[in-house]
Amino acid sequence: MRWSEYLLPTLKETPADAEVVSHQLMMRAGMIRKVAAGIYNYMPFGLRSIRKVETIVREELDRAGAIEVLMPMANPAELWQESGRWEKYGKELLRFKDRKDADFCMGPTHEEVVTDIVRNTVRSYRQLPLNLYQIQTKFRDEIRPRFGLMRGREFIMKDAYSFDLDDAGADASYTKMYQAYRRIFARCGLKFRAVEADSGAIGGSFSHEFMVLAESGEDGIVSCDSCEYAANVEKAEIRMGDVVTPAAAEELRKVETPARKTIEDVALFLETSPQRLVKTLIVETDTDETVAVLLRGDRELNEIKLAHRLGCTWITLAPEEKVLKVTGAPSGFAGPVGLKVRILADLEVQGMADFITGANEKDTHFAGVNLGRDFTVDTFADLRQAVNGDPCPRCGGKLESWRGIEVGHVFKLGTKYSESMGATVLDDQGKDRTLVMGCYGIGIGRTVASAIEQNHDENGIIFPLPIAPFHVVVTMVNPNDDSVRDAAEKLYADLQAAGVETLLDDRDERPGSKFKDADLIGIPLRVTVGARGLKEGNLELQERQSGERTLLPVGEAATLLVEQVRAALAAR
Repeated sequence: MRWSEYLLPTLKETPADAEVVSHQLMMRAGMIRKVAAGIYNYMPFGLRSIRKVETIVREELDRAGAIEVLMPMANPAELWQESGRWEKYGKELLRFKDRKDADFCMGPTHEEVVTDIVRNTVRSYRQLPLNLYQIQTKFRDEIRPRFGLMRGREFIMKDAYSFDLDDAGADASYTKMYQAYRRIFARCGLKFRAVEADSGAIGGSFSHEFMVLAESGEDGIVSCDSCEYAANVEKAEIRMGDVVTPAAAEELRKVETPARKTIEDVALFLETSPQRLVKTLIVETDTDETVAVLLRGDRELNEIKLAHRLGCTWITLAPEEKVLKVTGAPSGFAGPVGLKVRILADLEVQGMADFITGANEKDTHFAGVNLGRDFTVDTFADLRQAVNGDPCPRCGGKLESWRGIEVGHVFKLGTKYSESMGATVLDDQGKDRTLVMGCYGIGIGRTVASAIEQNHDENGIIFPLPIAPFHVVVTMVNPNDDSVRDAAEKLYADLQAAGVETLLDDRDERPGSKFKDADLIGIPLRVTVGARGLKEGNLELQERQSGERTLLPVGEAATLLVEQVRAALAAR
């Protein structure tokens, strides 16, 4: 492709509404253009990268035995009413009526539609296992679309759905897809972790998120430094050995803490560390229960773990008036001594003695607090968020903390949709069996944006070669010089003939401007063709990632570049 004939509208300035790096650089590099909030045009340069990811996804899913279909964006309400999600999904589900006043929605995901396909076409266990996938545009009416393709309303997604006769088959299908996902993101050239995760609104009994590691990631994750265990901090388990409650050494006593409500302020005032405090959180559940939760002062509550322990859907911190009613004191002074509600405590608290808590009295705390003697706990459980340095729950290693961007999610759904929608087959005994399902999604555009979040510098994008829009950019220093133009054109033609995707910068622009544009758009290899180098028989190769410069003999340049690109792709 010749730059002079290509639609590649780069920008010198960052758009005011572009908040994160990937959004800024995708706009500046001419990859996307905004149409409405959370809705974008994929410009030619950006679409090439999107298609690269799609190709890798298709190859690996086909290799795993999945079969491609294409389902409609517009879904009839009847299917969603069968599953129960028409009422439950929320305002993110964009509902509309057609000219006959029938209810429809724009599909944010396609569990209902694919289950309808299978229940109407699959009759026998002999047709299983079955895995259907599509790459399709989805729409979720996000309340705050932001960050470009990271959290848009309309987006391209690969979603796959497996159907099996029993749990053993479903586990095998899940494992195949898990391994396919690992290959996909490795082939994309990304640093990632597959982490255990909560299934959320989709439902299901088990799931993994695939996280691209990036400092700008919205999600906190931990992974073991010795084994393959990794999990979202909301899901991460914390291994505690046998915990023994130490004997009390201090008497219970009140201490005044005027206007000191936070853990940090109390610790500073009492000249101790937050680790010597136990915080008491008063929380409410969707089942109308109010409970107290105890954590070491420097720890954070894991709300998902607590909700699972309580058997509820969600929990929330109690409002000020409820805290006052339960404890007799304003927020910031709650403690377990004398409380009349159910008390749960993190396992770590079980190993503490002579600690400090709120005294359920304004401007007052207790010191020398001890389990058993001063209060009792109804349930000890793993209730806190994992942090760097915690012991791995699978081996003797330590957990390391990362920030991650979710690009893929695999769920073991069970019979959540097949049962409600009557998707059954006949087994080898002629009996009806409800199908066991799995669900597997990848955000295609989000994967490209995440790659940019992970791979960039102050000058622009640094594309991993497998998903770069072009492999090589050939830059003419002076296109009006016949020798420069002839050499650049020959190299371009030779690379194209060998299947190396090449962008020829034949614009009549200053060299400095061309070099800046090349750095901005992030093509992995840049070859500079200039009169000075040609006189010495060389072209200059610069690698975008390392900045390393190499001189290539003119006669060997094409061959060397082809070898380098093929070797890099084969390594994936």
